Amino acid sequence: MIKAVIIDDNKLAIATLRAEVEEHCDTIQLVGSAEGVIEAAKLLKEVEADLLFLDIHMNNGTGFDLLDILEDKKYAVIFTTASPDFAIKAFQYTAIDYLLKPIDPERLVEAVAKVDAKKAVSSEQLSILKSDQQQRIALSTTEEIRVVAITEIMRLESSNNYTTFHVSGGEKILVSKTMKEYEFLLDNHFIRVHQSHIVNIKQIKSYVKTEGGYILLSDDTHIPVSVRRKPEVIKALNG
Repeated sequence: MIKAVIIDDNKLAIATLRAEVEEHCDTIQLVGSAEGVIEAAKLLKEVEADLLFLDIHMNNGTGFDLLDILEDKKYAVIFTTASPDFAIKAFQYTAIDYLLKPIDPERLVEAVAKVDAKKAVSSEQLSILKSDQQQRIALSTTEEIRVVAITEIMRLESSNNYTTFHVSGGEKILVSKTMKEYEFLLDNHFIRVHQSHIVNIKQIKSYVKTEGGYILLSDDTHIPVSVRRKPEVIKALNG
């Protein structure tokens, strides 16, 4: 059994999550709950726990504050929050998953399954994972927050205020942010070849000079190259 603690400053949220866990997660044994950072820190000195269901905003601090206090401990963490704004930071803290309230039972089961498959890491492993997590990006869709390895992203395609991430295997992830907002995050791995297209440099198979010039990706997708971007693209491929 996985021993878990719920930490949230909203009593109703604690009760709701407790009911969902007890109904859907047979491998979880809830051993306590706390409504703030200080209370949680005291509780975790008294009980043995493997997993924290952790809210971010609390009355006397944040979930990140608690993790900083407990940095020498070994806990798996599933963040449970109403805000999608801290997903990237959450995964820098090696979170197992990031669930948005109201929590979907199916997503809860998926998150717990990840805990089942992964033991809590040591402090040394934690620092390595923090480094690894910098190679991932959190994408907030209308239904969930997806964490995608940067190496799996083939390209980005812009459409007004939306961006479609095309990932390995043909999957498409639509997010309601402009492509420009992601450009700086992907600067070292990707290149903008057109007003509407950013591509993963390592996925480029060739630059075809005919038909005005286009990029041929490893999945044989044709991506147009604008006249203004052409010198930068050629330089990147020669470099």
